[in-house]
Amino acid sequence: MKIVFLEPLGLSVERIENECELLKASGHEVVVYPDRCPEKNIERAADADIVIESNMPLRKDFFDACPNLKMLSIAFTGLDHIDLKECERRGIVVKNAAGYSTEAVAEEAICMMIGLYRHVIENDKITRNCCGVPMAPGREIANKTLGVVGLGAIGQRTATLAQAFGCKVIAWNRTPKEIEGVTIVDKETLFKESDIVTLHIALNDETRDFVTAKEIASMKDTAIIINAARGPIINAQNLADALRDGKIAGAALDVYDVEPPLDKNNPLLSAPNTMLLPHIGFATKEAFELRLCIVVRNVENFCNR
Repeated sequence: MKIVFLEPLGLSVERIENECELLKASGHEVVVYPDRCPEKNIERAADADIVIESNMPLRKDFFDACPNLKMLSIAFTGLDHIDLKECERRGIVVKNAAGYSTEAVAEEAICMMIGLYRHVIENDKITRNCCGVPMAPGREIANKTLGVVGLGAIGQRTATLAQAFGCKVIAWNRTPKEIEGVTIVDKETLFKESDIVTLHIALNDETRDFVTAKEIASMKDTAIIINAARGPIINAQNLADALRDGKIAGAALDVYDVEPPLDKNNPLLSAPNTMLLPHIGFATKEAFELRLCIVVRNVENFCNR
């Protein structure tokens, strides 16, 4: 089979080819493109049997142009950028890289909590400009109530890390779960009682606009919200309005309705008390190594069926 990496997944071509030695020894052709170039995806994958990529959208036009395609090995956790219905209709197997970024995203969530509480970005600017006085005293996350929305692997790991900092952890999950040290509550209670809300749920029809003006209005005016899951889970305009009106104390976001770079008119860009990151939660050296192993093992398992 012809196996095509549409991008180098944050690693060197040599590293990827080394990981694929077993596939090549079994007679499969492996092609690794050294750059990420979405406009060339169709050209690069036209005669591929298996395609590997991370989060570039693949829609019907892509599948129409790739008649040999039998499998997608996605180097990402979420699959909302893939037309899964089209894949199902064509019998294309889709596998994700589940678990590769659990530690990376959980650590980023904690980073964003502390960053907001301690005014890290603002104080950095003050220091670099060699003028002004530090922001008002920050806050500690110890002894705060953390509300975790979604108890998948990332949500659970975030809860564990937060407990190490001394947080009281409550959580909402779609299905009941028992996690040591975590109190399960309903959605209304979580938003009402939390000092910090952190989102760790997948994006689907049920979770789109999971957080709107209604949920934000029920939060403490000292509360902050963290989103390292998927952008459309929060209504961006509602959040920006709430921040401008002082209804909550801050928001840290790594995900948006569209992938960065953001449109200059995005309401969050001018909202106060925000930390905005360019979707880097998954991007650590350790996570990149792990996901390469996962996507290649997924391909090997498919080829050895």
